[in-house]
Amino acid sequence: MMKLLITGVWICAVALASVYFSVQISNKKETVEPVPAMFGGLETVRGEVTSIPVINGGSVDGYFITRLSYTVDPAKVALLTIPIDVLVTDTLYTALVGEQIIGFPDLEKFDLEAFRTHVRDTLNGKLGEDVFHDVIVEQIDFLSKDDIRSNMRRGERNMRGDALVGEGGVEKTEPAPGH
Repeated sequence: MMKLLITGVWICAVALASVYFSVQISNKKETVEPVPAMFGGLETVRGEVTSIPVINGGSVDGYFITRLSYTVDPAKVALLTIPIDVLVTDTLYTALVGEQIIGFPDLEKFDLEAFRTHVRDTLNGKLGEDVFHDVIVEQIDFLSKDDIRSNMRRGERNMRGDALVGEGGVEKTEPAPGH
């Protein structure tokens, strides 16, 4: 009889211990790690090529040409009442023409990371929330007036319609068969 009583107590103790530990494990809060920004939850918006005149002393010295893309929070972008490309273009013109954050005559000191941060912070500042998470540079160029003139001189002979235009005036070309 004593063996039966000890066996019953043993079975009850094992059952109570297993229930206790299973309740403890099921009540343990799961720690959910946030998804990194570049691996989900954000969307990339590709910007347009933007050409911004560089004005110095009342005349145009050249053009700053850039194409930027942006990682944004899609839920917040859907709530915007102004198109995102208009907002971005305004910010670029304000930063480059109004605030002159880039010293164009001295481009050797151009800080790309500071430029990206300034654009992102300015966009988020206008919206009052962190909508833009990163600025991705696809293209960034500066063409001076001399570069543009040089490119135009190299391309002096251009085809326009049925005539070949060059320095010496218009040269006649043979019409294509069937014209």
